[in-house]
Order: sequence, then C-alpha cells, then structure tokens
Amino acid sequence: MSKDRIFEIQHKIDYEFKNIQLLYQAMAHSSYINDHKMNKLNSNERLEFLGDSVLELISSEFLYEQYPDKPEGELTKLRASLVSEGPLAQVARQLCLGDYILLSHGEERMGGKNRDSITSDAVEALLGAIYLDGGIDEARRFTYRFILNDIEKKQLFYDSKTVLQEIIQKYHLGTLSYILIREEGPDHDKMYEVNAVLDGKVIGNGRGRTKKNAQQKAAYAAISTIGKNET
Repeated sequence: MSKDRIFEIQHKIDYEFKNIQLLYQAMAHSSYINDHKMNKLNSNERLEFLGDSVLELISSEFLYEQYPDKPEGELTKLRASLVSEGPLAQVARQLCLGDYILLSHGEERMGGKNRDSITSDAVEALLGAIYLDGGIDEARRFTYRFILNDIEKKQLFYDSKTVLQEIIQKYHLGTLSYILIREEGPDHDKMYEVNAVLDGKVIGNGRGRTKKNAQQKAAYAAISTIGKNET
C-alpha cells in the first residue's frame, strides 16, 4: 500500500495511526498473505477477532444507555441490525474500504473487494487496529461515527421482510411472495435479483449476494412503495 493510499484511508476514517503496521495488517486478507507466502498470523483475522469483541462491547454499552426501557431480547435484536455482516459491509462501502483491502490476484478477480463477507471482516479488523493503536476512546469514536448511526433505517432494513408482512396483514392488502427473477455469476460470486410481489403486482425489487439479502432489499423497497401510495 503506497503512502498516498495510507493517507487516503486515514483521512476517510479520521484517524492517524501511530503504528502504521496495524493499518497494513487490518487490510491484509488471508488470500494475500497466502499468495505472498507470508506468516499466516500477518493476516487481518486476529484483528478481526479482536475488533468483533470490541464492537460487541461498545455497541452493547451504547444501546444499554440509549434505550433504558428496552429488555435484553430487543437490545440483542437491535444490536444485530447494526453490527451484523450486512450493515458492516455497508459501512465498508461508505468508506470505499474495498479499494484498500489487500487480496490475492485470484480473489480480486473473483470480486473479493465487493464481497460483504470480506469487507465486513475488514471493518472489524480496522476497529481492532484502532483499539490497539489508540485505545477504547478512539475505537468508540470510530464506532459511534460510522457504525452506530442511522439506527432506525438499519433496523428497518434488517427487519424489512417482517415489517412488510406485518403491514400487509394489518391492512389486509393481499398475498405477498418473493420471486427470483435473475441469477448471475459463477457459484463463488453469485448475484441474485428478487421481486416482492403482492397479488401478482411487483411492489419492490432487490439485488444481493444471497437470496436472503436480495429479498430484504426487495422488501425494503416495497415498504417505501406502500408508504408513497398511502400519502
């Protein structure tokens, strides 16, 4: 990673590393390490492990204080809507983190820089690196700014299929189904496109790396469609 790229990523996350090697490691996917015959411990997997725990602590603390009237079950569900693979991959897209992840040539050709599983892991690894370099306060600042934001929107997206079904049942709007209309790409890098269909009428469309993700996006779009029709 060039000095310019190092400057770019630190500018994006608004944090300057004292130990720049931690930033390198956070961006080093295991495929890159294997490709260059480096020590496996130099990949970002250990930092991801640490970052996952740091994120769970910070997000739990935040939600505990932010929602004093919510029981444990609701807090757990809300936390999942903020820190699971999908929302973290969205954070990575916001930061264009895929542009900086070090991958093997093969993994890069297969679209690894845009794969949610890889980019979400990189977010956790980056958080782990910030924690080691700057402590819990800097880790908390990063988490609050980039992860624990747009809570209502993220929660709605996480629960969009459930929310849509509840709306349809409440107002007796008809029968909902999800139709897979397109499937593209090789087995290791599929892209699915799904329509949310209400009594034969398409009310939402979504594309995703998994059928479930495509359905969630279609449901999210359908909720917006129903809302506009009601106004």
